[in-house]
Amino acid sequence: MRAVIQRVSRAKVNIGSEIAGQIELGLLVLLGVGAGDTQADADYLAEKITALRIFEDAGGKMNLSVVEVSGAILAVSQFTLYGDVRRGRRPSFDGAAPPAQARELYEYFVEKIRNAGLRCETGRFQETMQVELVNEGPVTILLDSAKTF
Repeated sequence: MRAVIQRVSRAKVNIGSEIAGQIELGLLVLLGVGAGDTQADADYLAEKITALRIFEDAGGKMNLSVVEVSGAILAVSQFTLYGDVRRGRRPSFDGAAPPAQARELYEYFVEKIRNAGLRCETGRFQETMQVELVNEGPVTILLDSAKTF
């Protein structure tokens, strides 16, 4: 699984004119599921993301997690994180999981975040969405459950 994590002061997902999910202080997580991913990959990312110390403490040092600042998470599925453009100009998405597997692991990931005691809003799987955010810092972190980066 791959994730792009952005520290935000606010973020929301619209589907047409409907707000599907929105948060104030917290993390926007764009989540891609790979073809070989399992629940262990989702467990790893959920635990890593909830414990990331990327919020500033009273001294201005990134030392606090989203849990410690009473933040929320907005999790948005994004298969394009598995877009491979090493050959040619058109991305190949062969590395992305099939929709049924991806949906199952995305929903499992969201449930893991909620079970950690965090509010977790979502987009809508396989929908065209408009994502708005205010990235604080800016702080953006890339994670891969295979630890390739």
